[in-house]
Amino acid sequence: MGKKSVRENKNVYQLSREAAQLSREAAGERMVFVSPDRIERIESGRSAPHPDEVLSMEKCYRAPELSNYYCTHECPIGMKYEPEAKLRELPHTAMELLAALGGMEKEKDRLIAIAADAQVTKDERAAFGEIVDKLTRLETAIRAMRIWIEHDAARE
Repeated sequence: MGKKSVRENKNVYQLSREAAQLSREAAGERMVFVSPDRIERIESGRSAPHPDEVLSMEKCYRAPELSNYYCTHECPIGMKYEPEAKLRELPHTAMELLAALGGMEKEKDRLIAIAADAQVTKDERAAFGEIVDKLTRLETAIRAMRIWIEHDAARE
């Protein structure tokens, strides 16, 4: 194994590689088309990773959270549309999901009432915005659970 990095402010890619207990050289061998030099440039912030490199790192490091991180922090489209979800312990992830699901029955009824006339009137906009916020919270909780499940499966 290579030298241990003493650099401060490590990015998520370096932290994930180190959590997998891989040197840059070992990671480069496993990923084949991502060289140790390329890994160093990504980890130092001198180069942004390409989506295919992130997918390779995700698989190699057994870190499914890397794709969500990339989409929410580095991809302009993902930054606009993708909610950030983080890997947390299962109880926390499950409670977030259950809390987000809890109020959705009431929101479903509100959404039906708003959408029944095929328009969102001026006086319905605030309620509609609240529904969208709660849906986004639910979407984030679902993504966090998916990341946890993929992370757990990668440990096997």
